[in-house]
Amino acid sequence: MSPTSKLAPPHAAPVSGPADVDPGDYYRSICHVPEPPHTGTKKKKIYGSAEPRICTPPLRPLTPETTLGYDVIEFAENVLHLKLYPWQKVLLCRMLELLPDGTLRFRTVVVLIARQNGKSTLSQVLALWFMIVWGWPLVMGTAQDLETAEEVWQGAVDLVEEDDELSKILKRVVKVNGKKALEITDGATEKTKARYKVKAANRRAGRGFTGNLIMLDELREHQNWEAWGAITKTTMAQAEALILALSNAGDLTSIVLRYLRKMAHEAIGDPDGICEEIGASGPTALDLNELTDDDEELDEDELAEFEQDEDTLGLFEWSTAPGMDERDRQGWAQANPSLNWNPGFTERTIAAACRTDPEWVFRTEVLCQWSEGTLTGPFPPGSWDKGKNEAEKLPDGSLRMGEEHRIVTDVVVGLDQSHDRSMTYVAFAGHRADGVAQVEIVAARHGSDWVKDYLMDDKRRDRIRSVAGQSKGAPISPLMVTLAEDVKFTIPVVEWSGSDLTAGWADTYDSVRDCTVRHNPQPVLDVAAATAVLKVFSAGASIPDHRASPAEVAPLMAFTAAKWLLGRKEVVPPPPPPAPEAVRTADVDSSTDNWAQQGF
Repeated sequence: MSPTSKLAPPHAAPVSGPADVDPGDYYRSICHVPEPPHTGTKKKKIYGSAEPRICTPPLRPLTPETTLGYDVIEFAENVLHLKLYPWQKVLLCRMLELLPDGTLRFRTVVVLIARQNGKSTLSQVLALWFMIVWGWPLVMGTAQDLETAEEVWQGAVDLVEEDDELSKILKRVVKVNGKKALEITDGATEKTKARYKVKAANRRAGRGFTGNLIMLDELREHQNWEAWGAITKTTMAQAEALILALSNAGDLTSIVLRYLRKMAHEAIGDPDGICEEIGASGPTALDLNELTDDDEELDEDELAEFEQDEDTLGLFEWSTAPGMDERDRQGWAQANPSLNWNPGFTERTIAAACRTDPEWVFRTEVLCQWSEGTLTGPFPPGSWDKGKNEAEKLPDGSLRMGEEHRIVTDVVVGLDQSHDRSMTYVAFAGHRADGVAQVEIVAARHGSDWVKDYLMDDKRRDRIRSVAGQSKGAPISPLMVTLAEDVKFTIPVVEWSGSDLTAGWADTYDSVRDCTVRHNPQPVLDVAAATAVLKVFSAGASIPDHRASPAEVAPLMAFTAAKWLLGRKEVVPPPPPPAPEAVRTADVDSSTDNWAQQGF
């Protein structure tokens, strides 16, 4: 195959057979998944499973007419001179399945697999194939840690530069920090045919670009929807695009990965029984509002653009089955498909980690099992979820909060900022129709210049009684001083500092423990409540610690400020003294004379 050839979409046969159709004999033979070879030793080696334990099933047998995977395998072996592992071949055939019209079946692919199994090589092969063979003009690699994305990119650069044929179509390699790019030509001219760029996974990822293949490494690290929302928008204008997310198992803070995994598990019958337990929800207007180009909040139609379509979502999960003993070597093979296929990745390597790692470090990193995270965080296990309102499901499948879960009284406001002052969170606290206290995060945006106008807006000003945020020694403190001194800001600013801070946290802790405060399901708040680390003072009082916590705790601090303000007894100033009664001048003169006579 010529590295510059353009593969036309193959003609595909009509769809037939059930959803769980067998992949086909040809698929098994081309992917070379033999029986593990006998070594002649007393103990038979255990080889990693080429097939994912859980996956979105194909619509029909996977042949060269129904998937692009075979072409990518041929490209890897004959052009890049790479020997792929069986699991990599299986994944390529499954994830690049075609619809009858020759277009890709999946627009979003999530691959869950334990560490050190060869995800980077797979990403490099896909990036170069889509650039060189399929002709997609922009490939973008991202990771929460930019260095990780750059390492994968560098591997692709090396494959091109070190090959005599591929180097002929290399236009240039940009190695300037923050602008790294690999550019190739069409082979006949110097015109750029395709680029491979790298970006950090944040709300600015992909701004100004229209991407075709977007590769996200370690999606488990996405603790909010900003990067996912920004990256998703880069593919909206493309008739064909693919978002590939590769990751190890996550935990309670991995809100994007949890949502996508739950949707995929639900679509294939919930094989591990996780869907009811997770109760994950997609991004809300609060999560994505900063990705819009104006100051208006997202409406339902705009929000729907970010929701995942389960028909175009594919999941391929190599993980140890729930309930298996951590020492069970068959479970090791389920989560580590490169086991013993890679000569340096042996059972002895995994056994050493099993002996030395804490159980859930081993289960997450090596067995690709999810940590529920319910035993961590500042509240008694399960208490935060008990206070969470349950959304009602509408006939169209969307969720909304019922009227009984709405604040109907006037509200007080709690404010807080992230430790780097990049985000400001606004919480409202009030009472529902049943008299129960409720606190909600109602806004979360970058910076703080918008807070005054937001609170003073005619739509909400009349309902707001007062506002509080940590008055001293916190990222939010300068804003609280500014609001207090602003004569045009007519909402009373209540000082919250000293012992009131720890008293406020104690009140929040007690209210959550005793289920006397309600809150809506909001990932930005739920993650903070599940992971906050407390700063304990010498007297035993405590408060969430911005810097020590693994996820941002500012939403929880805004919640706490609002809850404290709601329960605070308002100090009513005494009435002014009555005006003095009018007296006659003669009486005043007489009184003055009397005081003079007494020596005063």
